[in-house]
Amino acid sequence: MSGFDKDWLALREPVDLRARDASMVERFSRHLEEVQASVIIDIGCGTGSTWRSLSDRVPRTAQWQLLDYDPLLLAEAERRAGGAGDVAFRQFDLNQIEELPLAEVTMVTASALFDLCSADFCNRFADTLARSKTGVYAALNYDGVMEWSIRHPLDGQVTIDFNQHQRLDKGFGPALGPDATEHLRLAFENLRYRVTVATSPWVMGPDEAALQLAFLEGLEKPLLEIGSLTTDEIKAWLQFRREKVREPGSSCVVGHTDILALPRN
Repeated sequence: MSGFDKDWLALREPVDLRARDASMVERFSRHLEEVQASVIIDIGCGTGSTWRSLSDRVPRTAQWQLLDYDPLLLAEAERRAGGAGDVAFRQFDLNQIEELPLAEVTMVTASALFDLCSADFCNRFADTLARSKTGVYAALNYDGVMEWSIRHPLDGQVTIDFNQHQRLDKGFGPALGPDATEHLRLAFENLRYRVTVATSPWVMGPDEAALQLAFLEGLEKPLLEIGSLTTDEIKAWLQFRREKVREPGSSCVVGHTDILALPRN
């Protein structure tokens, strides 16, 4: 799987941070405080957003390992870490998920990852963690919801088409898309983990105009590839949406969910 553009990741980071379910972050933090020496692996780390979001919520003795397949994103993550002594960086292909280096690892974290992954990948991931009794906190998995306060007749079809595209292969087999969190919940519950799920929606208003515009730009190709709407319909819908981004009182909600799965003693 190829990496995402670092500019897109930078745009979404503040909204990601705000969207995370606060009670789940608190549970994640409490679990780590109960462990004498905690080690955290962040998979698909991108530019290190998860580490930046959570590093001040974990014990000062915690050690982080940030893994990504894209060397450019890893280099950006290392640059932004500024030589922090509690974090290391490693290139890693998640398609080899059974080889995840989990010795002495307390938790695996991930953000905006599992909706891109297949059922088979998620099952293998859960089995791998269960063998070492490692927990997971996976935030910001897309849940299939896209809603705008100012409506357009094509909004519903756009959402259907995008959700269909989200289920195509993103590098890990046919993706679960909006079904990812529920699949992970069942997989970890079947392995006798204690599982908590919470919503973490993006809520974007005029202050997030740049992110909204980038999000809309990213919708065009998936909609064209699905092809249930004509090119003219897609372009007209996108133009309508761009014109409303900065309108006072307008908003866009993109649904996500967070999941925390902890092994039983």
